[in-house]
Amino acid sequence: MRTLLCTVVFTLALLGAAPAHAQFANRSLGLSLGYMDFNDTKGLDDTMFVGIDASLYIEGGFEVVSLSKIAFPKDTTDPRQKRVVGLAPSLGLRYLFMEESIRPYVGSDVSYLVVFKSSTSNFVGIGPNVGVDFFVSDSVSVGVRGQYNFYIALNEKTQTTLTLSAGVAAYF
Repeated sequence: MRTLLCTVVFTLALLGAAPAHAQFANRSLGLSLGYMDFNDTKGLDDTMFVGIDASLYIEGGFEVVSLSKIAFPKDTTDPRQKRVVGLAPSLGLRYLFMEESIRPYVGSDVSYLVVFKSSTSNFVGIGPNVGVDFFVSDSVSVGVRGQYNFYIALNEKTQTTLTLSAGVAAYF
């Protein structure tokens, strides 16, 4: 009798169980390498950059993202054309069209650009971006991204920057 009761309970539990769903990680940290075209913003030349990026999945295909870049462009206003330090952290929101192993997206970031040279320059900007991430395993992705920023500063005309990058991210 005990065996029959256990069998019936086990069978009912199996019949009432919900189907399994895949669970994707919703946070990531990554490293990016890219190219910034400063369009002669404050006399800065085009340069490569290294960036640290992070994302947090919210819901419904939306993610909060951050990409902090460090670059060493040449200062074309200096006769010696010496390199200066540029930091460009950003915070934004993006929408994922697909949430599977290929994730194309569009988004917008609010950026801050500070360039350390003889007269430090500070800019605040906003910019649309597009990109795609490809998962190479359950928790690692590689991706490409393009962004066009519009920077403003007091008593300055609007400056623009084109950014192209490739990166790798670990999801957890």
